[in-house]
Amino acid sequence: MSEAESSLADLEVRDDFIRRHIGPGEPQIDEMLEALGLDSLEALIDKTVPASIRSDGPMPLPEVRSERDALGDLRAMAHRNQIMTSMIGMGYYGTILPGVIQRRVLENPGWYTAYTPYQAEVSQGRLEVLLNFQQMVIDLTGLEIANASLLDEATAAAEAMAMAHRVSKSKSESFFVADDCHPQTLAVMQTRAASMGIEILVGNPESDLEGREVFGALLQYPGTYGHLRDLTPIVEKLHAQKALAVVATDLLALTLITPPGEMGADIVVGSAQRFGVPMGCGGPHAAFFATRDAYKRSVPGRLIGVSVDAQGRPALRMALQTREQHIRREKATSNICTAQVLLAIIAALYAVYHGPDGIQRIARRVQRFTGILAAGLQRLGVRVENETFFDTLTLRLPGRAEVMLAKAREAGINLRLIDSGRLGISLDETTVRGDIQRLFRIFAGFGAAVPQVAELDGEARQGVPAALVRSSAYLTHPVFHLYHAETEMLRYLRRLQAKDIALDRSMIPLGSCTMKLNATTEMQSLSWPEFAEIHPFAPLDQIQGYHQLFDELEGMLCAATGFAAVSLQPNAGSQGEYAGLMTIRKYHESRGEGQRDICLIPSSAHGTNPASATMAGLKVVVVACDDEGNVDVADLKARAAEHGERLAALMVTYPSTHGVFEEAIREICTVIHDHGGQVYMDGANLNALLGICKPAEIGADVSHMNLHKTFCIPHGGGGPGVGPIGVRAHLAPFLPDHPVVKGVNPAAGEGETIGAIAAAPWGSASILTISWAYIAMMGAEGLTRATQLAILNANYIAQRLAPHYPVLYTGQNGMVAHECIIDLRDIKAACGITVEDVAKRLVDYGYHAPTMSFPVADTLMIEPTESEAKRELDHFCDAMIAIRKEIAEVESGAADAQDNLLHNAPHTHHLLMADWERPYSKDRAFFPLDGAMADKFWPPVGRIDNVAGDRHLVCTCPPMEAYQEAAE
Repeated sequence: MSEAESSLADLEVRDDFIRRHIGPGEPQIDEMLEALGLDSLEALIDKTVPASIRSDGPMPLPEVRSERDALGDLRAMAHRNQIMTSMIGMGYYGTILPGVIQRRVLENPGWYTAYTPYQAEVSQGRLEVLLNFQQMVIDLTGLEIANASLLDEATAAAEAMAMAHRVSKSKSESFFVADDCHPQTLAVMQTRAASMGIEILVGNPESDLEGREVFGALLQYPGTYGHLRDLTPIVEKLHAQKALAVVATDLLALTLITPPGEMGADIVVGSAQRFGVPMGCGGPHAAFFATRDAYKRSVPGRLIGVSVDAQGRPALRMALQTREQHIRREKATSNICTAQVLLAIIAALYAVYHGPDGIQRIARRVQRFTGILAAGLQRLGVRVENETFFDTLTLRLPGRAEVMLAKAREAGINLRLIDSGRLGISLDETTVRGDIQRLFRIFAGFGAAVPQVAELDGEARQGVPAALVRSSAYLTHPVFHLYHAETEMLRYLRRLQAKDIALDRSMIPLGSCTMKLNATTEMQSLSWPEFAEIHPFAPLDQIQGYHQLFDELEGMLCAATGFAAVSLQPNAGSQGEYAGLMTIRKYHESRGEGQRDICLIPSSAHGTNPASATMAGLKVVVVACDDEGNVDVADLKARAAEHGERLAALMVTYPSTHGVFEEAIREICTVIHDHGGQVYMDGANLNALLGICKPAEIGADVSHMNLHKTFCIPHGGGGPGVGPIGVRAHLAPFLPDHPVVKGVNPAAGEGETIGAIAAAPWGSASILTISWAYIAMMGAEGLTRATQLAILNANYIAQRLAPHYPVLYTGQNGMVAHECIIDLRDIKAACGITVEDVAKRLVDYGYHAPTMSFPVADTLMIEPTESEAKRELDHFCDAMIAIRKEIAEVESGAADAQDNLLHNAPHTHHLLMADWERPYSKDRAFFPLDGAMADKFWPPVGRIDNVAGDRHLVCTCPPMEAYQEAAE
């Protein structure tokens, strides 16, 4: 089209983002279609996707926005949120994220686009920081082992209860929760306990535990109302009856008060949010979980451990729980398959940057301000209930609490309304003298002299009793002392980033993981204070921008999936699964069919599916798959008939976990519905459906949507994830609610909901802007085109690799969906080369490996996504084909069966200067493809010995000499 023929609309290019997000340009698309013998994307979809499941019309989404317009609309939303001085507390606090960490980590794609460190050799940088996180938690809690983060404090407490139930020697089925725990924590635990058959007892742990047999108890320290108590006598009473003591605590407070581990606590949980992570209206934040060494094999989530590589150098890896759900399935300790890695990294780096002295100085300042506030309020005649405190005061104001709450809001401060006669005030790192003076003016009566901060400094009492003052050292490892200067920190972060492969370096072709572009425009609003500095329990009239975001995103997701309602609360895909199944159970109970407790799950399912079903109190019955990888419909019918009156649900992934569109999916859904069950569709593969099919139209009653996959929230090296669920209208009344913020589920009736499944009302609210921006800038046409290109790219890779590696499963007309599985079983049988050998050799070519041995052992599952250009696809395929030739040398005997390019991979820079005794050249080892020298990725370690790491489990930072040896 000539310039004269272009319309103004053409020149405005409002849909320009679509071509930025989608990797292949039109010439590349034509080349790939030609390679597949097709003439259009429409022909590709006709050949790949069964006509019976396709939607009739486009998704009813708003008109596509340009990047500038989308940011403008987000800015308008942000302006509708009021930034107040938050003193609500309850586990959420103002904090200051150091600029060097914000710029070099939070806003750096080298950190936020990485994947979970299953391939440890290309993940040493973030593994090192996660080990720092574990060391930080171990030091501050006084326990022996800690995991690499959980989803939020309330979920961590629920996981602690479940672990206590597993390991306690008590015969009791009751768990005690102290009445001074945060209300959101209690609510999440009550939801979890209901599905586990556990009785929750709530009361004062100093008096109400007498005569009660329990298998464990949760204590809050400091309490939600600010007070501090010696936990030792309570812990001793629990241990006397073989119960476990779980303590929810605050990391900043632990720099000044006796750690729970020194009082005998068995498990310690909490949130690392106030270590530099913005409140973000509730998340995402990294929870922590610490326990005794004796319980290390029962810890939920992930542990980072120290092992050695092939040359005996220290190397880090995920230990024990690696992909546990995919191995143990319904017997897994937890359904959690992700964590909050990016947020744990930020929290750990905050500790590294400040060091123990800097963090303690922050804590002492907070504590001093709290003491000054208490003294000033008492001078003004206000009764402060708690004699002990770290950062929180409870004020007794009979009949005046709401009046004073309103007066504080008028002055720009949010306080906590406990009840009609009490207010809570929590201070934090951001508190300054002016904030204290404002509080004094608020509480001073007419004509009363307003106390001055400076004059009260000397008379402010110490809120920590002498018996509870911490005496033990913490953060003594050198890593917490070396990087306090910004120059040093900047270089430390660069060194760490260089050790990892993220999307800024190359394609990450992990099947079932959807490692697509996380566009810069989508990420920009994360750092805006109007989104970042909002407390999740702020008054609703102050967060109208967030509510607009929630409403519009829920509408977008409904339009894309065909569901009637969406809950944004689940803060991970696993939590979405759990919430969806709990919703189904609640629905059956509401109809007087509470006996329905059987969940059918195909043998090919994600391991989180059976783990989630078990956690929801359902019994798993496995349905067979046929030789083509499809659900065996005859077996499904037999199982459904066998369990008819007890059938609760079917969990099915579509397209299937085997990477194909099953033609019988509508029939499968009908079978379940005919027997009174509900269909839960796992949304792991939604990236192959948008704009072409809608889960609700296919027959799904509920589905979770991985916003960190299909809708562009980055994986962050293993979290955050977001897993909202969509439901048909009959399930909407049962979606999650929240104990603190009312109206989270507008469709709910009295007592209908499943309760809370996350600590925050809208889960990880601050990152929902990413998915909103993605949908707004893609529109219906762009999302449909993204699906077409995801399918095209996968089929192009399958076509290129098929002559070299068999493609295990295909659907109609020999096509795959958005991913393909290549089969290496015959290679392993012929010459002993394994999928791990191929995965590690890919590192030498500069690539992260595809998904290994899932869902079928000795296979690789490849998902390229729509964001990868043909040039990158070809380069990856060239690498895989070159590796196949290297395998052929082993098969023919031209290469040694043991001492070969694959068994010895990856090849590190340490070997360059060493005596070279390999039967192949250095060129082949280090530079296997032309052009590799231009931007060579040098793996920091060789192949890691997993067995050694588990046999000698070490989950704390090794001495600095070990890092020095690794660098030499």
